[in-house]
Amino acid sequence: MTTTPDPTLSHTVGPPEPALLEQTIGAALGATAARHPDREALVDRAGGIRWTWAELAAEVDTLARALVAAGLETGDRVGIWAPNCAEWTLVQFATAKVGAILVTINPAYRTHELTFVLRQAGIRMLVTAASFKTSDYVAMVEQARGDTPDLEQVYVIGQESWTDLLERADQVSPERLTMVHNALECHEPINIQYTSGTTGFPKGATLSHHNILNNGYLVGELCRYTEADRICIPVPFYHCFGMVMGNLAAVTHGACMVIPAPGFDPAATLAAVAQERCTSLYGVPTMFIAEWALPDFATYDLSSVRTGIMAGSPCPASMMRRLIEAGIEEVTIAYGMTETSPVSTQNRTDDTFEQKVETVGSVHPHLEVKVVDPATGETLPRNTPGEFCTKGYSVMLGYWEEPERTAEVLVDGWMHTGDIAVMDDDGFVQITGRIKDMVIRGGENVYPREVEEFLYEHPDVQDVQVIGVPDERYGEELCAWVVLREGAEPLTAEAVREFCTGRLAHYKIPRYVQVVEEFPMTVTGKVRKVEMREKTVAELGL
Repeated sequence: MTTTPDPTLSHTVGPPEPALLEQTIGAALGATAARHPDREALVDRAGGIRWTWAELAAEVDTLARALVAAGLETGDRVGIWAPNCAEWTLVQFATAKVGAILVTINPAYRTHELTFVLRQAGIRMLVTAASFKTSDYVAMVEQARGDTPDLEQVYVIGQESWTDLLERADQVSPERLTMVHNALECHEPINIQYTSGTTGFPKGATLSHHNILNNGYLVGELCRYTEADRICIPVPFYHCFGMVMGNLAAVTHGACMVIPAPGFDPAATLAAVAQERCTSLYGVPTMFIAEWALPDFATYDLSSVRTGIMAGSPCPASMMRRLIEAGIEEVTIAYGMTETSPVSTQNRTDDTFEQKVETVGSVHPHLEVKVVDPATGETLPRNTPGEFCTKGYSVMLGYWEEPERTAEVLVDGWMHTGDIAVMDDDGFVQITGRIKDMVIRGGENVYPREVEEFLYEHPDVQDVQVIGVPDERYGEELCAWVVLREGAEPLTAEAVREFCTGRLAHYKIPRYVQVVEEFPMTVTGKVRKVEMREKTVAELGL
């Protein structure tokens, strides 16, 4: 870490406590199972599975021995393509135990994207669900196999091939597994997660045991987790939010992982919270908005919930107010990206209401963050918008086999995020958008987040996203996509302009309004503004 930075500049260093864990994921799981053998570790409500820590560790060891028997070696890539389920966590921990690199594959992928990931990562073994929603995974894998020469073995969860794999565990002794595990080193790569760029193919962010185990641990510390906590995880495991902030935060604290459903379902999520007495609830803002909008919301008993994490997009003030009114006073906001394992800043449970709705918290322990001029790289004064950069244990090893693309974002150990941030005098960070999402209208910079926060105040607006669209006169104009509250009257662009006039600068007032049922989303719950822009341009003939 550097010496104490100049307090007038947008540069802060996180506290050096608690100490980082210097162990592998397998060692962390073993230690927790030894400490809390009889406490509940995992509940998969759809799968009807409940395991204690001792049972989970035993299941993981069985699968790990089976992987060794199947010929897997340290550094081999294993793909997992499935929605949230107990078996997903087994694959996560068993691959870590034998040092295989887990490649997490987006459940929304189709054949073209699946083939790309299988080839680019050189996946030797794939564990897949049979199907999910409208996706026939088995058929797509068969289609992809002709173009993926490295793929030698495919196992389908719940089918005969999966049972056959588990039965191979008997061919490998527990002692041999211990030898394999003890030879691992915590700075070795253990996970590849593909981040979808807006242009070109996804990039495989490569993460180590040290990266993700510590990030999960420190996220849990800031939520004040103990073995008494029960974390409801409706966010996908294939992404850091589920597998790191969820599963690894639980493992490092002995807390219970609760899987409410294979994919996000607002009613199933609240039912899991109520019936499992969860103390923590995760989600992106649109998930919380959907849960609180359920017609029978008042019938769910959420009194057990103490904390939780909202991440993925900025938190609307109206949503934070409703969480606090429901008694969830220690909810925290987290910010990060896959390339940083993921969290770089997080609110503490006792931060003020304003800090939780206006910022993404302050720097995480053992990290350094700064805001720089995107053109020059110079660190900017406090309260000045620029590009957010982060440095420390959490920064990825690089993009898998793509040194040039790695060098574009990693400079002297600093990860350049592409996000626009402002750091205040107390070191709290506000993310105002992506550098590429900023709208320049007639020479004025407009940050969509500011306009969105204002439009949330409209009585008929349930959710809103603002984008820039091309305009001959001003270069760009604003368009608001709006989801209306139930029973609200249709909303026109004129009505929105009237609501804004006199309260927002004229250049921040949306020219266009699109009323929609929902926004196009990634599986992780991030709004796809690129797709919104394309649709708006096509529909309005711009």
